[in-house]
Amino acid sequence: MGERAAVDAVDDPVTADSIAADLRDLGVEAGDTLLVHSALSELGWVVGGPQAVVDALQRVLTEQGTLVMPTHSTQYSDPSVWTSPPVPDDWIPQIRESMPPFRPAVTPTRGMGAVPECFRNYPETRRSRHPLYSFAAWGADAEAVVEGHEFENGLGEHSPLARVTEQDGSVLLLGVGHDSNTSLHLAEYRADIDPDETTAGAPVLRDGERTWVEWTDIVHDSSDFTEVGAAFEREVGATTGTVGAAEATLLDQSSLVEFAVGWLEANR
Repeated sequence: MGERAAVDAVDDPVTADSIAADLRDLGVEAGDTLLVHSALSELGWVVGGPQAVVDALQRVLTEQGTLVMPTHSTQYSDPSVWTSPPVPDDWIPQIRESMPPFRPAVTPTRGMGAVPECFRNYPETRRSRHPLYSFAAWGADAEAVVEGHEFENGLGEHSPLARVTEQDGSVLLLGVGHDSNTSLHLAEYRADIDPDETTAGAPVLRDGERTWVEWTDIVHDSSDFTEVGAAFEREVGATTGTVGAAEATLLDQSSLVEFAVGWLEANR
């Protein structure tokens, strides 16, 4: 949605105050642990852009709650497996040798949207150490959510996704669908579906030195996530509404993951 379309999508400018009111109407409460996936462009014309969205989320959750967002940086991957776009074979050694190391404080996100990119820079926000699949968190349990994020199986049991489950967290889809719902990746690890494995790699800092590290992970597949999410909403239920001009869905994360495990085992 371009800016003209964003203006035309709403009767009044979308503000931090109106976003906060819409979030409360949807069911978001102070003290919640909330994993947010978002598309700023779907909200309509927002005064202050992504900053207003982050401000509203923090205001509603308060410091007693915990705000979590994916801050993935998949540009920090092995260039030999890049497909969007692929690079010439003779570029690969130079890219691997010259790519700056992943640094949680400065490395930008890729493909996450404007809101997570803004959020990762907020004061007191903590970001996990995974060079591809990091998450950022703010609030009462931020450190507990992001600490100990292991490279191997980076969206699995030793990831912030699992920590959000332990905090009885919720998922908010803000202008996006279940194809963007990272919690369904956690179900891929827990389901008995025997996924393929791959070797991943990225440059990181260790003892102040740039080091290329490699680890194993499953091959993720989000092609059926829209089906999984639709089945969950139909059979278990979720709260839906609007935030600004965006469709919004609020759902319990642990219930979603448990349902998705059974769905994947039956259908994949």
